[in-house]
Amino acid sequence: MILNELAQGLRPVAEGVEWFEGLSEDDQRKVLHALVLFCGQARACEEDAMESIARSGIRPTHTPAVMLARWRFGMEALPVYELTKSFRLLVALFSIADTRRRMLHCAGGCSHAWHNLSALPRDAI
Repeated sequence: MILNELAQGLRPVAEGVEWFEGLSEDDQRKVLHALVLFCGQARACEEDAMESIARSGIRPTHTPAVMLARWRFGMEALPVYELTKSFRLLVALFSIADTRRRMLHCAGGCSHAWHNLSALPRDAI
């Protein structure tokens, strides 16, 4: 739920980063793996990489950004000091792809519960 809220701008990225950094290392790696899957489901494409890097706020020379620029995933296997950067980058990629998907494929409304989060009261999420 948190990842979808972040992708849709319903939760500030700083709050998402704080949540992510509060997880155990193992759970952080699981979240990164899930984000990669979500990006695939949202139909992220290689052309989204540069915008994702710019939106994430990490430098293009950081390892996760270099990986994404080459359309390589596996950020969950990076050293622990790269995990938060990977999280920020993958949230940005997911946001870009999910926004496009909602505009193109769900514009007339859809039954995807995760695309209708703004209709729910904040404390219900």
